[in-house]
Amino acid sequence: MTRAIFTSPIPVVASYAAATLVPVILIGAGATYGGVWAWIGFLYMTLFTFAMDQLIALPDADEATPRDLAEADALSAALALVHFALLFAVVGALASGRLGPGTWFALFAGAGLFFGQVSNSNAHELIHRTRRPLFQLGKWVYISLLFGHHTSAHTKVHHRFAASAQDPNSARRNEGFYAFAKRAWWGSFVRGYEAEQSDLARRSGAGGTNPYVLYCAGALGFCFAMLGLFGWAGLGAYILIAWYAQTQLLLSDYVQHYGLRRATRDDGKLEPIGAGHSWNASPWFSRHLMLNAPRHSDHHAHPSRVYPALRNLPDAPVLPSSLPVMAMLALFPKLWRRVMNPRLETWTARSLP
Repeated sequence: MTRAIFTSPIPVVASYAAATLVPVILIGAGATYGGVWAWIGFLYMTLFTFAMDQLIALPDADEATPRDLAEADALSAALALVHFALLFAVVGALASGRLGPGTWFALFAGAGLFFGQVSNSNAHELIHRTRRPLFQLGKWVYISLLFGHHTSAHTKVHHRFAASAQDPNSARRNEGFYAFAKRAWWGSFVRGYEAEQSDLARRSGAGGTNPYVLYCAGALGFCFAMLGLFGWAGLGAYILIAWYAQTQLLLSDYVQHYGLRRATRDDGKLEPIGAGHSWNASPWFSRHLMLNAPRHSDHHAHPSRVYPALRNLPDAPVLPSSLPVMAMLALFPKLWRRVMNPRLETWTARSLP
């Protein structure tokens, strides 16, 4: 199958806005009206995204301009704010009892994929911002998905130790996703807490509270809000949606660092992280849907670089398909190893001095 190649006249951030805001409308309509709208939202997040990746190729955008970067932050803020409204609308619809089994599944799966792939990617962008309001938005998106600790674990553990045994969110060679997910969830919770406690100790005398207090209190607050608004059915639907979204994030971590390892230098420290320590994906539509998260190597090299400016590094390992497709493949560990281990071995051999 060949892909049509287009030179897009669309402004840089507008293409990200189109990819990420359309599912907000579709899933919102599904939560409001049910029926075919729930299915359209689900199909957008699955078959439509896959088809756009496969059938259309867009050239890499030029380096983003300062205006692009300001518009990117505005889009991220808008996506974060609409995330909360959509989350309550979806949970309310799932708990209402007015949806048939098929429609319930379509709304749950489509919304779960949106929260897991778009909201998570957007929150990831925001927690790397130095502007406090943007950081706070990203943190609260994670808290609303019962994953607030990722704010600390990602910035203070993963970025420091990625692609090493010291990072719970870097998958080992031959480690299946399900074993990884259990290790990564709890490991990142503990390591993030320890990192925050260490920071507090270094600032002794300056006061302060471990942000884990807010992560846990905020999660309980959202749970009580869902229970109060939508009853036990609402609380159950909310926990299921949060679990599904968390699984999407863990799948992303699993895929993007699978088997890659940094060398330990003679002084016992890890070598600097480089392009070869993250798997990247090039298909354009899913990349726009996930705010350029599949350009993972450049993000690790420049964590504060705003998503439209992330580059496609030529010396980085590349996944055989898009990130969502590879995440689905990771659910089948034997098939995953059959596809990825030969690529990992080839890349490791190429990287050896």
